[in-house]
This record gives sequence, C-alpha cells and structure tokens, in this order.
Amino acid sequence: MLVLFETPAGFALFKVLDEAKLENVEDLWKHFETPDVARKVVKLKAFSKFENTTEALGAATFLVKSKLSKGLRKFLKEQCEGETLAIADSKLGKIISDKLEINCIHNNAVMELIRGVRSQLGELIMGLAGQDMAPMSLGLSHSLSRYTLKFSPDKVDTMIVQAIGLLDDLDKELNTYAMRVREWYGWHFPELGKIIQDNIQYAKAVKLMGNRTNGSNLDFSGILAEEVESELKEAVVISMGTEVSDQDMVNIKALCDQVIALSEYRAQLFDYLRSRMNAIAPNLTVLVGELVGARLIAHAGSLINLAKHPASTVQILGAEKALFRALKTKSQTPKYGIIYHASLIGQAPPKLKGKISRVLAAKSALSIRCDALGETSNITIGVENRAKVEARLRQLEGRTLSKISGAAKGKAKLEAYDKDRKRGTPALLTAAKTYNPAADSTLEAPRPKDTLEQLPVKKKRHHEEVVDDKPVKVEEALEEPAKEKKKKKKKKRDSESIVEKELNITDDERENSVLPAERAKSAEDIIMKKKKSKKEVLVSAVKTEVIEEPLSKKTKSKGLSEHHIQEQQLKLEDLGSNGQQNVDDAVKKSKKRKETHLGVSSVDDVTVVEEKKKKKHKIAES
Repeated sequence: MLVLFETPAGFALFKVLDEAKLENVEDLWKHFETPDVARKVVKLKAFSKFENTTEALGAATFLVKSKLSKGLRKFLKEQCEGETLAIADSKLGKIISDKLEINCIHNNAVMELIRGVRSQLGELIMGLAGQDMAPMSLGLSHSLSRYTLKFSPDKVDTMIVQAIGLLDDLDKELNTYAMRVREWYGWHFPELGKIIQDNIQYAKAVKLMGNRTNGSNLDFSGILAEEVESELKEAVVISMGTEVSDQDMVNIKALCDQVIALSEYRAQLFDYLRSRMNAIAPNLTVLVGELVGARLIAHAGSLINLAKHPASTVQILGAEKALFRALKTKSQTPKYGIIYHASLIGQAPPKLKGKISRVLAAKSALSIRCDALGETSNITIGVENRAKVEARLRQLEGRTLSKISGAAKGKAKLEAYDKDRKRGTPALLTAAKTYNPAADSTLEAPRPKDTLEQLPVKKKRHHEEVVDDKPVKVEEALEEPAKEKKKKKKKKRDSESIVEKELNITDDERENSVLPAERAKSAEDIIMKKKKSKKEVLVSAVKTEVIEEPLSKKTKSKGLSEHHIQEQQLKLEDLGSNGQQNVDDAVKKSKKRKETHLGVSSVDDVTVVEEKKKKKHKIAES
C-alpha cells in the first residue's frame, strides 16, 4: 500500500511497511511518537519536486478543486502501477481510479496515518528541514489566496463608493453656493434671476458682467443664447437694484469662481465614475445607468454584497424606512427604492412603474452577479436584459392602449357574452329587440258605463275588510255613493218638514228663509230635543252593557253570590240626580275607550264585539 502526501515542495509517496497496524486505528498514533518508530511503519518511496512557485500554485489550485494535474498524473503512472493508493481526498481518489485505473482507499485509518506522517515529515523526507518548510508554506498560501480571490486593481469597487458619495456632496454644495450667489447679486440686479435659470450660467454671467452698467456693452454669446442676451441687456437699462461697492463685487466674483470650479470638478468626477462603472459593473451600467448603479453598490457596501441580494431586495433598496413603516402600520409596502431613478422606469407611465421596477430589479440582479462573479467583462447580458425590459414595457403599454381603445389581439368572442347574436347579420353585435308594450307602466283609463265588468265589492264587518264573492255590476258600484248622498238629503228634508209642521211656517217665510227671533229659538229647541232623545237611547244601551259586563265578569271570575249582586244593583238605583251625571260621564268615557280600542263608531258594533268575547270565553271554559 502506498500513501500520497502533498507538501509545499512537491508530492511524496510513502510505502506502508506493516499494514496490520492500520487495523487498530485508536493506537495508530503511538507508532508515530518518535522518528525511529515511524520509520518502522512507513518509508519514503518517491518524491516529485516543484520547479518553481508557479508550478506549486497550479498544483495546489488543482488539489483545492479536487482535480488531477498533469504533473501528478505523470508521477502516479510511473510509481503506482499495480499498487493500492491511500489518499486524503475522496473526490480526487475517484478521479484517479477512473482515469488511471488505480485502486484508491479513503477511510479513518488512512486519515490517521496521514496525520502521523505529517507530524514526522521532516525526519521521514531527508533534505527537507522544518526551517525551509515554513516560508514555503507561507508563500504558497499567499499566492493561493490571491488566485482564489482573483485580486485585480480594476475590480476594486471602493473607489465607486467614495466617488458617488463625493458626487452627492458636491451637488449639495453647488446648490448652496449658487443660491447664495443669486441672493447676494440679486440686491444689485434682481431681474437677472428670472432671466437666467441655470445656476452655472448665472455665475458665469455675473463674473463676466460685474456691475450691471457694464452689461449693455459686453458680449455674452459664449455663455447665453441670443434671446436671453437681448433680454438681459434690456433689463440692465430699467433695473431697480441698489448700487454696490467695488469690494462687495470682488467677493461676489470670488464666490462665482467657487461655483464654476466646483461645477468643473463635478463634471470631471462624473467622467471618472463612468469609466470605473464601465470597468467594474458594465452590465449593470448598461441596464440602469452609472449613477443608479453606483448608488446601489454604495448602499450595499460592495459589488459582492449587492450580488448576494435577491431581486426583491434590489427593487426596494434605499426605501427601508418606508418598508418598515408599512410593515408596522400594515399598509402597502413600497414598490421601488433607488432603482426608481433608472431611465427605464422614468419612461414608464405612472400605473406601470411598479411592474417595470419589478422586472428591472430581476434583470439587474442577474447583471450584478455576472459582473461580480463572471470572468469576462462582456456587456452582452446587460444589453439582452435591457432589450427584454423594453419589450415588456412596450407590451404593457400596448395592453393598456388596447384596453382604452377597445382593440385587442385576435377577434373577440361575442357569442360568449351575448348568445342571442344573429349570425346572419354580422354587422349587429346583438339581436334586434322588439318593442314590448306590456312592460310600460300606464294609468288605467276610465271605464265606460255600458261595460258590465264584474268587480269584487269590499264590505266592513266587525272592523275588518271582507271581500264579497258575489259579482257586482259597474253601474251599481258607481251608484252607491250617490245613494248615500240622497239618504242624507232625505234626512235633512224630513227634519225640516217636522220643524215646519210644528212651527207653521208660511210660504213667504220659506222663500225668504227668514224667521222671527222667537220662532227661530223654538226651532232650535225642537232640534236639540230630538238630538237629546237620540243620545238618551244610546246612553241607556251603553249603561246596560257597562253594568252587566263587570257584574258578569266578577261573578264568573270571583264567583260572587246573588245577594251581593242585588246589593250592587240597589246602590246604582239609589243614585240621585247628583250621581246620574257621574254615571253619564263614566258611560261617555267607556264609550270613547271602546271606540278607540276597537275602531268602532256605533253602539251596535260594540254589542256584537262583546257577544263574540263572551262566546270565546265560554269556549275557553268548556
């Protein structure tokens, strides 16, 4: 059995002298306590030395990736024919067994054996001292780290983070200085602020002009357009500003120099940032632009950190406050953050900005990972992703336009919405509907008297409306109110005839409808007597009901004796003239109460209701 061992100086093959000792894994370390004992277990068979650091780095890189290098393949072919090879990496052992047809072993005993060989490596390999191994291991580890990290000065994203931070600070300072120039020079020439809107052009014009009286003689063609220049020269003549001293003008010009210098440095810094973004993240730059891409990298900290973020995080990066506020208040989360300032989202209409930001974030995440982890610096992925986003934007815009205009892809299936559509008339969307006169709400016309339609007649019975089943002619139904009026007129005539008979009214008095005062009073007395007689009849009927009802109820409910009933009747009979009035009042109140409760207007109806109550009471007792 042979053991493969890798060192910074080269590959070593050890021959296992006593394989029986590998069976006891727990006690195997005891055989490597001293160099003499270790020489009895393993012996160096062959050693392949690295020629230089590059070869050592290449071999180490292949081993880290569990791959078989050319030098190791050649070395094993020469030394391991027909032998069993103990190896530390199982993946590498599988590759060796497949390609070189060498039987490889990897188990706990092999790992313990390799650990013992490493402890006595300086004594087992002659000419390889420990003092030489330490610097070789350090140099190889540094080279391997640089190679694995792919260290390159072109890939340093720290410069982008610093540049975009400085660019934002310059923008703030420029705005502050420009507003200060406008306020300061505005006292001397206030009209200039409305004429020139751009801050840099304003500062250049103030520096060139100085005092406003010089403006009419100067040429501003290198700074301003012809229209703006002519407007400025007209405003110089009619300006309402105050005069300033020469010393004030010197300070104003110095501030203008600062604004112009800062603007020039900002332009230079922007060019530098553009070049760095094209070198470090070309695909991201093509997709979202230099400024937005640099802000995304600065917000994440580095390009590698940004590549670790999913597309959903890239979409809302920069809107963390709004996101957590929405989660706290359980409202809608933000749809975009820094990515909102990209040109593709700016082209989209307001309703589609959320959808486009989601699509753009997904494509940006792919481009970022390609820039951070890809070996090439091609911009093909960024160009393709931008084309896809633009196509998606056109698709969404076309869909909204089709919704607005009513056009859509293909022919609309109208049969699904209106089954009555006539196939023979393709110009009609729906079938022509006929007029339905029965659906109109019309008033009933007055019916002629000659028609004999049968109508149900309603009759009141015991405060209830009952419809008689017998058919009645229309003429009879119309003549009923006329008959009632005739009855009332007959009653009036009868009463008048009775009064005329008793008073012996002459024809002249009847025609003139004038009576003497004494005869008129007597006529009124006659009418009042008749009314009183009618009232007395009604009162007597009600009295009997009022007296009989409580007595009958008491006798039935309480079981009173006949003697007690007779006493109550005698008491009612003994009531004098004073008591009669009280009885009349009680009768009137009971009558009103009955009428209001039952809705009855006559005494006959009251009696009928009372009889019904008695019958119900008897049925309940039985």
